[in-house]
Amino acid sequence: MRASKRTAARAISSRAAPPIPFIAVSAASRYRADKTQSGTRIYMFKRLTASILAASIAFGPAAAQEAPAEATPEAPRTMRIAVPTDLNEDRENILFLDLSNGERVAIRLMPDWAPGHVERIKLLTRQGFYDGVVFHRVIDGFMAQTGDPTGTGEGGSTLPDLEKEFNPMPHVRGTVSMARLGDNENSANSQFFIVFYPRLALDRNYTNFGRVIANMPAVDAIQRGEPPANPTYIVQASIAADNKPQAFPQPVAAPAQIAPQLDGTTVEIVPGTVQE
Repeated sequence: MRASKRTAARAISSRAAPPIPFIAVSAASRYRADKTQSGTRIYMFKRLTASILAASIAFGPAAAQEAPAEATPEAPRTMRIAVPTDLNEDRENILFLDLSNGERVAIRLMPDWAPGHVERIKLLTRQGFYDGVVFHRVIDGFMAQTGDPTGTGEGGSTLPDLEKEFNPMPHVRGTVSMARLGDNENSANSQFFIVFYPRLALDRNYTNFGRVIANMPAVDAIQRGEPPANPTYIVQASIAADNKPQAFPQPVAAPAQIAPQLDGTTVEIVPGTVQE
């Protein structure tokens, strides 16, 4: 019924409205013709008044009623600008990276900025996906990139790529942002990078989802190169709420040594063992 009423109202408003003065003159002439009859005069006066009123109602407000209501603007998404640095606050959204340089880095994940990307990072972290993964692309003065289990920059997880969640948060020092494939804005998957210095040209081009809140010097110490000759790697990634202790790299065994004997034979000396 609402649709038919609106259609009907538009049809009425499209008719040519007779001039109101013409209505008045026509009625007035009839009034003069029958001026000898008082009852008729009263009747015609009422007709005159009613005609003018009807004309003003029929041809005045119809257009206003049909004017479309202004669309209510969509409320902007609320974003938390301040990055909490307290390691005891909201531990479900703190990512620990235990690096092969013996340091633990804390990253504050910001679901207000990029909920889908934060959820992906947490899921892969709890699956152990990042454990043992190297920083395969580290450019001095720019950023350190990781998250590819192949170490080539071409790999990722088996999960579908993510839709972009660009936001106005700036890429300042310590920002953690998602890597993507070339110009494809919706190709982020598992790889991410940490910027060493502000890179505001990345704003609204890459999805910024967190920031380093503890031990940025450990990030600064990540080995440089594309790829590095001796890459720094993630020993263990964990979510603070899971309370995993810091993991350290396993000591590398020293190579075995060959010791010549007096009888001309050789003996392999393995470090940590007792030779007879």
